[in-house]
Amino acid sequence: MDRATGTMGLQLPSFDIFLPFSNTLKYCLLALAIALFLIALIVLACKMHQYYKYKSSSIVKDKKFMNATSVAKKTEGSILVKSLSPGFLETARKEQDSKIQLMQKEMEKLEGHLTPSPPSTESLDDVCSDSDRPRESRGKLKFSLNFSKKTMTLLLSVIEATDLPSYSRDPFVRIRVFSKVDEPQSDVQSVLQECETRVVKNSRNPVFDEDFTLSLQNYQLSNISLKLEVKDFDKYSRHTLIGETRVALNDLKASETLELCEDLQEKTKDIIGEVLISLKCLPTAQKIEVGILKFKTSSQNVIQERDVYARIDVFSNQHRQKHQKSSLRAKSKVTVFNETFLFSLPDPGKTHCLVLISLYETVASGRKLIGQTSLGNQKTTSGHNHWDMMMQTLRQPVADWHPLYI
Repeated sequence: MDRATGTMGLQLPSFDIFLPFSNTLKYCLLALAIALFLIALIVLACKMHQYYKYKSSSIVKDKKFMNATSVAKKTEGSILVKSLSPGFLETARKEQDSKIQLMQKEMEKLEGHLTPSPPSTESLDDVCSDSDRPRESRGKLKFSLNFSKKTMTLLLSVIEATDLPSYSRDPFVRIRVFSKVDEPQSDVQSVLQECETRVVKNSRNPVFDEDFTLSLQNYQLSNISLKLEVKDFDKYSRHTLIGETRVALNDLKASETLELCEDLQEKTKDIIGEVLISLKCLPTAQKIEVGILKFKTSSQNVIQERDVYARIDVFSNQHRQKHQKSSLRAKSKVTVFNETFLFSLPDPGKTHCLVLISLYETVASGRKLIGQTSLGNQKTTSGHNHWDMMMQTLRQPVADWHPLYI
């Protein structure tokens, strides 16, 4: 207490202990922080180095593993090849060469059969199944005809076939009745009736003794002809044609039995209608577009309950592509399809291409061939001009009528 003033005085503590750190301490702390930061950078650099080193080593190991695997596979393959006998390898090569030669022969035969002058085929399978036959006698067919003018019916008696070739196993006879269309300068014919004899098993001299009554009402006898085909039966419907004979009825006298024994000849073709086909070349996509537009038949007996469809087969450089089919259409004098199909064509200018169009109608037993036509870029094909027009107008469809053969 201050006696002079009579008041009490308080003594405050000293604030020296709260003064800031000295400069020396500050620099020491800063140096420590920098040192720790450098140590952290060094540790990070070491870790990064270890990571990249591990990564590069793993890549090398993977490459070594892959190389070792490929070497092992090659070794296994070489061991497998070495384990096979040379005779087996030679046999495999010969089989491959024979398949290639067979495909080339089939292509040549297909082109030959589908041109207007050579003989026709029943189906694509018939063409491909025909083998080179030696030029030997095809045999003879004995039959008789008796025409009744009163009933306008023809009695056909198929008696027997003799001296058939050695490759004949189970022969039968297919009969087709044709009538010419009353159009000037037209080769189109109409199929009036079809029938078949029974199959005679294991005989080169089969005896049939079957009679067929063919109605010819409303037809002129001078326009009618018969085509009798002797075929070798196949259970898969790939019947082989042995030979055929034709008879025109213009000189047939009424009520007289005419007995004939005719030599079997090579197969011939008959035009039974036309099909409108469009072609379009797509060079960028390396494809060809085949369009089935219309089918026109001259048949007088159109069965409305039957449906028809088209099958397209394309051969390019002796390679047969997968066939395509149109949808079913009701059969009529003019059947409209208007469907297009795409096929691969790598080099349109150089690729050897053949397009086969087959028209079928549905029957109770499955299908029945109506007719076929072909076109391509070979001189032997009937549609060569159509192909040239397609190549001159790329990316544009070109349509043309083609005769339908049977």
